[in-house]
Amino acid sequence: MSKHVIIKKKINPFNKIITVPGDKSISIRFILLAAMALGKSRAYGLLNSQDCNASLKAISKLGVKVYKKKNYIEINGQGLNGLPFKNKTVINCQNSGTLMRLIGGLVCKSKKTIVLKGDQSLSQRPVRVIEPLNHFGVNVKSKNNKLPIEITGTNFLRPIEYKELKGSAQIKTLCLLCALNTPKDSVTTIISKSSRNHTEKLFKHLKIPIKIKKKGQYDFIKIKGGYQYSGFVQKIPGDISSASFFICLTLLSKNSKIVIKNVNMNKTRTGIIDLVKKICSSSIKIKNKKIKNGEEIADIYVKSAKKFKAINPDPSISSKVIDEYPLVFLLACKSSGKSFFKGIGELVHKESNRLKVCANFLRQIGVKVVEKKDSLKIYGNPNLNINKNITVKNFMKDHRIFMMACVAALTLDGNGIFKINDKDSIKSSFPSFITLIKKLGAEIN
Repeated sequence: MSKHVIIKKKINPFNKIITVPGDKSISIRFILLAAMALGKSRAYGLLNSQDCNASLKAISKLGVKVYKKKNYIEINGQGLNGLPFKNKTVINCQNSGTLMRLIGGLVCKSKKTIVLKGDQSLSQRPVRVIEPLNHFGVNVKSKNNKLPIEITGTNFLRPIEYKELKGSAQIKTLCLLCALNTPKDSVTTIISKSSRNHTEKLFKHLKIPIKIKKKGQYDFIKIKGGYQYSGFVQKIPGDISSASFFICLTLLSKNSKIVIKNVNMNKTRTGIIDLVKKICSSSIKIKNKKIKNGEEIADIYVKSAKKFKAINPDPSISSKVIDEYPLVFLLACKSSGKSFFKGIGELVHKESNRLKVCANFLRQIGVKVVEKKDSLKIYGNPNLNINKNITVKNFMKDHRIFMMACVAALTLDGNGIFKINDKDSIKSSFPSFITLIKKLGAEIN
């Protein structure tokens, strides 16, 4: 089976209503919190992807029963500190950084050891869990802060005060899960640079005792330990990250419109919407807002943009748009000026070095860029034409780079033919991407 796609033609005008698969961040958090609940939990709309399936397999190996039904997933939770797994259980996180960084919260109070491993891409990324787990009293063995690692919990898990200053929602969530396992009524304090807050919203929905105060760019979070919650039901909305590819596809296409229904509009995740409104404000509208399970859901209406403005966003927006930057860079290519993105060094630590990979891709399609260790300057060209054949490769099988390149190939002017490698990368987050984009009329071979 071919491992690449060929795109020869631009997408024809379309006017469609679509839905995108369930939010990956919420899906994985549901799986792990359901494993720690007491009794049965059920999720509707759980994302069917490699990352989520790796998470389901992980809790199964830890002794939790998982039932896949036609319309939902059911998990029979074992309660806090109730996971009956074997010593030296090996968990393959595959490409999921979220699973790698959160799973320690489930085993932190067990004296048994788990061994975490991952695929080639994940094995090159920093694990970042050693310091916070050590603070709680958990032992972690690692070479060079990379996979594989061994995590051995303790019966004497202690509450801590921890400062998370990078804006990592994964490390914040790890601390929250560990805090649940500390002695009853003990208080853990987390001072965290603002980042996506799905875990905090789930905690509030489950009535877990958590208090949050915002001070500037930081959240001051206090959580009491030892609170056992019961099984719960979760309806998972569409993923804003997945929707972003169709937002940008429509903006860059000719004479097209799209409505994306029931998308998660959590304000810690909607940086892409904020930046699109700066780039081409009249081309996007948010309608039919509602709240489900503590999360804001809405429909996104998009139409083709006629002009693109250059932008110079405040670096503080980075945590809200970190996964969507490749698409924002693509929009900046069509602007009539110079766009400057600062404070984006975190892109270096994604599935690929996205800062370098994106800069190389933009140069390849004829866009002038200046790349530094934590910034990217893009000299836009409204008349950008690609009249040479382009091969997109060497991006560490990064799913977001693959999909961004497909959007570029289907929309940017010119007669160039695109060959984009590693199509299987989308299995980690958006397996139905090619099927869905073909329903809009795209010709992808």
